[in-house]
Amino acid sequence: MTKYNNTTYAILGILTTGCKSGYTIKQLMDRSLNHFWKISYGQIYPTLKLLVENELATVKTTSQDGKPDRKEYELTDKGAETLKSWLNQPIEQIPVERNEVLLKLFFGRYQSEEQTYLQLEDYKQKLEERLQTYTAIEQSIRTHHDNDPDARYWLFTLDYGKRTTLAAIDWCQATMEAI
Repeated sequence: MTKYNNTTYAILGILTTGCKSGYTIKQLMDRSLNHFWKISYGQIYPTLKLLVENELATVKTTSQDGKPDRKEYELTDKGAETLKSWLNQPIEQIPVERNEVLLKLFFGRYQSEEQTYLQLEDYKQKLEERLQTYTAIEQSIRTHHDNDPDARYWLFTLDYGKRTTLAAIDWCQATMEAI
């Protein structure tokens, strides 16, 4: 069986949600998955082409008056099996976080404590804004997707984001107090 990168599997999964075009895939990414998985347009379209070439998806092109042709993609049975197979594989590695605040803090003795404190304060504010975004997303899911069988899994990933954000806010507060 061919092994694909995680972006390919992410797009296979997104095709199960009813998103059929590169544009709607990107919209879903920006609204939902972007908090833990980023994909650009530059990755979406080549991946969709690969899915069609490998018979994991089909594409239907329709003409639109005054607009470019619209391409709609659908998962094939082979694509669904490929996604299920990947989902059943063990996690290969714990993700590594790239965090500019931690990188700057690591070298913090080369800047004033006041500047370090201000950076932590700014980071904490951004985290609090993120937490508000997560809360709004949660309300939207509970209001508009309550009967969707995927909703509970969306809420699980959202809960992870909320918990890690709360932990980071707590860490900021403790570190600011220590400074």
